[in-house]
Amino acid sequence: MNDRKHLTALEVDKLLAAAKGRRFEARDRCLFLMMFRQCLRVSEACGLEISGVDIESRVLHVARLKKGLSTTHLLRGDEIKLIKAGLAIRAKKKPQTDAFFISERRGPLTHTSFATVAASLLPTKARTRG
Repeated sequence: MNDRKHLTALEVDKLLAAAKGRRFEARDRCLFLMMFRQCLRVSEACGLEISGVDIESRVLHVARLKKGLSTTHLLRGDEIKLIKAGLAIRAKKKPQTDAFFISERRGPLTHTSFATVAASLLPTKARTRG
């Protein structure tokens, strides 16, 4: 049995490819790339706020959970590009929240909505494994 609790770069690339052409492509691609590159837990990604993303300085301020040390992470060019695309779409939706990642209903992305997004990007065969 494989007890691995993280994704490989190849698996993340497959998730990013699966998100192409979807209604929330920009959000989903940004979400999974940032989670992988910045080692974010689901709760940390869902709790990320607009004020924690500084495009001009190319940094992400992460409030770590589970007694982790809150830190500042550098953002790469492809992350900046996805962030800008996501922010443009987010602005059109006019959410009533400071959450960086928002749901279809314009509220903060939750654990449950994250799980739904992640499951929808997995191949059918992977979803049925227990």
